[in-house]
Amino acid sequence: MASSKGRPGAMKKNKKGPQKGTGGLGRKALEGKGPTPKAEDRTYHPAGKRKAARERLEAARGGRPQSKQSPGGRPPVKRSKNDDTEIVTGRNSVLEALRARIPATSLYVATRIEMDDRVKEILSMATGRGIPVLEVTRPELDRMGGFDSVHQGVAIAVPPYEYAHPVDLLEKAVDSGRTPLLVALDGVTDPRNLGAIIRSTAAFGGQGVIVPQRRSAGVTAAAWKTSAGAAARTPVAMAANLTQSLKELKKQGVFVIGLDGGGDTSLHELELADRPIVVVVGSEGKGLSRLVTETCDAIVSIPISAATESLNAGIAASVTLYEIAKRRAEQG
Repeated sequence: MASSKGRPGAMKKNKKGPQKGTGGLGRKALEGKGPTPKAEDRTYHPAGKRKAARERLEAARGGRPQSKQSPGGRPPVKRSKNDDTEIVTGRNSVLEALRARIPATSLYVATRIEMDDRVKEILSMATGRGIPVLEVTRPELDRMGGFDSVHQGVAIAVPPYEYAHPVDLLEKAVDSGRTPLLVALDGVTDPRNLGAIIRSTAAFGGQGVIVPQRRSAGVTAAAWKTSAGAAARTPVAMAANLTQSLKELKKQGVFVIGLDGGGDTSLHELELADRPIVVVVGSEGKGLSRLVTETCDAIVSIPISAATESLNAGIAASVTLYEIAKRRAEQG
């Protein structure tokens, strides 16, 4: 026989037939509270906080809060793991990129950023071109640009770099009326060295940089940053085969010199400043490859102290470009 006490916590139903209802409370509880609001509509969600920050930024700038569609008609950028855009950080780099009308897709500004003339110009150009402006926290900028980057509170997303053709660099240099001066990299894999060489090329009157398609640094965010914006003014070409590209340039009358510590010609003895020149810089460790060395018209060395083993690729390129620019200035 079952216990008269029944199961602990069980409801005893002694009455039969119709009973007083609950007024539909049970049914309403099963129906739930409706669809979950979007993340950006939830004030406590990070996306909601970013939306509110964007609206505050727009209000501070005297504009209207951004909608899902930017003034230029482009949807807001959502970076995913497969997004191949590059993040360029730093006030000078961002400003130079915008001045050069690089097709940026988003501008990121740190919350409570300290305004200066550069930031004001950045915001003005972005607004005028319909580039979405997003206010984010500084930790978020750290994550986007890499924790070792110095973003100075601003960053932009730019599409993958569009490389020129090596021969196009020569043609543009000739069309400009200047004596061609190009730099080619043979196995330079550090993007910071590439950025430094791009910057030096621009500073000393060079018209472009050539990188091989394989085993070489490309124009990434790190190269953009190190170039201090020069990547927006100095074109970079990609060669499917560097040796063949150098041979093609030689057919066009360009003198090709390679930099090597054991070169048979000293940089001070170089008397070719009035001719079209391509300076080839070797890799950080192995230097020039055998095929490139055989293709060069001269192998040039930079005189340095015996206590110094070698020069960094970026520094070697800078010293050589400076010497050539000085010779050209002296010749008028």
